[in-house]
Amino acid sequence: MSVPTVSASIRPATVALVGRPNVGKSSLFNRLIGKRLAIVDESPGVTRDRLYALAEWRGRVFTLVDTAGIDTDVSSDSIEAKTRGQAEAAARDADVIVFVVDAAEGLNPLDEDVVAIMRRTRRPVLLVANKAESNTARDAVHAEFTRLGLGPPIAVSAIHGEGTGDLLDTIISRLPPQTEAVEAPVDELAIAIIGQPNVGKSSLLNALLGTERALVSDVPGTTRDALDSIFPYRDRTIRLIDTAGVRKKPSTRGSIEYYASLRSLAAIARADITLLVLDSMQGPLAQDRRLAGLAIEERKGLIIVSNKWDLARAQGEYSQAELSEAIYEQMPFARFAPVVFLSALTHRRLGALMPSVMGVAENLERRVATARLNAIIRDAVSAHPPPMMGSKILKIFYCSQVATRPPLFILHCNDPDLVRPSYQRFLENVLRASDDWSGVPLTFEFRPRSGPEE
Repeated sequence: MSVPTVSASIRPATVALVGRPNVGKSSLFNRLIGKRLAIVDESPGVTRDRLYALAEWRGRVFTLVDTAGIDTDVSSDSIEAKTRGQAEAAARDADVIVFVVDAAEGLNPLDEDVVAIMRRTRRPVLLVANKAESNTARDAVHAEFTRLGLGPPIAVSAIHGEGTGDLLDTIISRLPPQTEAVEAPVDELAIAIIGQPNVGKSSLLNALLGTERALVSDVPGTTRDALDSIFPYRDRTIRLIDTAGVRKKPSTRGSIEYYASLRSLAAIARADITLLVLDSMQGPLAQDRRLAGLAIEERKGLIIVSNKWDLARAQGEYSQAELSEAIYEQMPFARFAPVVFLSALTHRRLGALMPSVMGVAENLERRVATARLNAIIRDAVSAHPPPMMGSKILKIFYCSQVATRPPLFILHCNDPDLVRPSYQRFLENVLRASDDWSGVPLTFEFRPRSGPEE
């Protein structure tokens, strides 16, 4: 499955999956994005935090949001009530709501309560009857759920994938018109500043600009109050995509954190390089690891910015090398990302950041000659042959780099199913050792040789 990409000048529309607990929203979420991201379990209430991912269908990219089940019969101070509030916030901010019901169980009184909540959002609502695996369930959905007043239900089976193509067609037809993309200048480099609240994202933005959000330009379709800041650096135009300024308020923490996460995903999608800002006094936390994972999933350049280095240095307990290793131990999947230590407030070591950014930008455009690439892979395979799987062994015949920004490598082999993740990591490490790929995720695609090639 190809990685959805978004122009730096548009924001993808948002589609929220809502419904009562245990109707299969997370299974449907995984099916629509084409990968197992949400945790699926038979027990109701497994999903508490929202999940966000980019989905693509017929050339249209949109943000899909998986929400917790809405249960109206809970106390106001319970965890269930808070997750319900988050689900309602997701529905209010969505361009299209996909309301999921259980075709196998039939209409539940709670479904009608959820419909009443969805109507107050004044958003387009699609009625989807999940778990319609049996002929009996499929035949009964129209008579069973028409009384909800949301039009004919779309019968799907998230487990088997039946009906999901029709659902995606309907979703695309209900999305608002996509704002025409504004072509970015060839030399423009989009950089997203992401991270948790209070780690210094706003201070870093202002430090890079040298002023309080100067040279601000509105970008069509950007999320709510998010504004891009533009400044020249050497011979490049830098567009800073800001996700700073989010504040946690006790009374609205759920919705505020939701909007922050959605902004971060949109910013990552529009960027060439992401700056993940950490607090040097804390190190990476769970949300930091998730944001780094999103950047890598979207195949964006990644630089880890350890802010407030002046405070950590004053304690004098650890060196930069020791702190870098501690960060990599928490995020081993991001060892290719350089770590820059600085203080956005005092500007200490701020000058080290932009050279690192330009280095990653250069690496994103790096291309390896086909002859040299094949020699590197051939020598690696000769020195460390792939392990056998049963009676078969992986044979790599030919490889080429077909794209940059980010780099994509196609490896033609006898059977892609023989490629083990550990061996793919080995090949990636060999390639990284041969050239400077710092800050750049490398994508490998294994394909079988075609008939004429054989």
